[in-house]
Amino acid sequence: MANRISLNPTSYHGAGAIQEVVNEIKAHGFKKAFVASDPDLIKFGVTAKVTDLLDEAGIPYGVYSDIKPNPTIENVKNGVEAFKASGADCIVAIGGGSSMDTSKAIGIIITNPEFADVRSLEGVAPTKNPCVPIIAVPTTAGTAAEVTINYVITDVEKERKFVCVDTNDMPIVAVVDPEMMSSMPKGLTAATGMDALTHAIEGYTTKAAWEMTDMFHLEAIRLISKNLRDAVENKKEGREGMALGQYIAGMGFSNVGLGIDHAMAHTLSAHYDTPHGVACAMFLPISMEFNREYTGERLREVARAMGVEGVDNMSQDEYRDAAIAAVKKLSEDVGIPKTLDKIKEEDLDQLATDALNDACYPGNPREATKEQVIDMFRMLMA
Repeated sequence: MANRISLNPTSYHGAGAIQEVVNEIKAHGFKKAFVASDPDLIKFGVTAKVTDLLDEAGIPYGVYSDIKPNPTIENVKNGVEAFKASGADCIVAIGGGSSMDTSKAIGIIITNPEFADVRSLEGVAPTKNPCVPIIAVPTTAGTAAEVTINYVITDVEKERKFVCVDTNDMPIVAVVDPEMMSSMPKGLTAATGMDALTHAIEGYTTKAAWEMTDMFHLEAIRLISKNLRDAVENKKEGREGMALGQYIAGMGFSNVGLGIDHAMAHTLSAHYDTPHGVACAMFLPISMEFNREYTGERLREVARAMGVEGVDNMSQDEYRDAAIAAVKKLSEDVGIPKTLDKIKEEDLDQLATDALNDACYPGNPREATKEQVIDMFRMLMA
């Protein structure tokens, strides 16, 4: 079986990269942009860093901001109608995963109208046409949605998140400018950064991992471990390192999948609206412990990439312990909570059922029973 790699046709990296948004719109001959960005980014002037450039260049655009942190089916449906009414021929997605995931779903439905029922896109949908061209400008260093073939939508009615995987949703351009991330508060920086670390570690230990994605994931783990603490303190070098590290993690995991951590995190967010990055971070040492006997020598390389010294002189148990301890220490240093008081005993059965049905679960290196998943959820109970 062949291994596939799907990446952006073009990406820009580094301070000041947002200048390229205008150049790319002109180069592609687009006439009007549909700017998708969440209300807080508009309120605090982050979106304006890009729309000001569009104004200066005389490029027409409309703004769509009906986007929740965990975007819903309704956000997508409203966005499809707004796009149809806008007369736009491209999407400029400005934000974290929420803005980019919403943009992907809108773009896919516009060009594949037979999938107007958002739920029909769950899993690997057989769409035939590339989505509306997306220029993605991330404002968080975590989801890497600008370089992935995945997006996640919340079904409020059924209290679940569903993952959509589609090579047709890949943004044509990613503009990864660390200066767009400098306004992130500490808590969001920490949560999105730990989401990126989870992408890298899960992607490195998933069933489908192979040499090319290993290269991406190990470098991402190294960059994130080195830079996240400084990014939380809003240091320039930390922001730059995280902007690159999270993108490189996306280059890997998008092509091989994730595992049980993300399956449980999606479930937690759907039921309790827990921020996705926080959920991933809380489950990361738990899921690593669960999978440890199924990871061969890989946790040695995780420990090494996280800066643990002397791993070549450690026993297998010692380097596995060291990798998990390094994750716990980083999580603690950036202020990630260890428990969630919203989880109720009577919810555990449904939480476990939903996690085992999540599209990320099949990539996990170890099979899990419902009872084992319940036990992992219970570990987060206050």
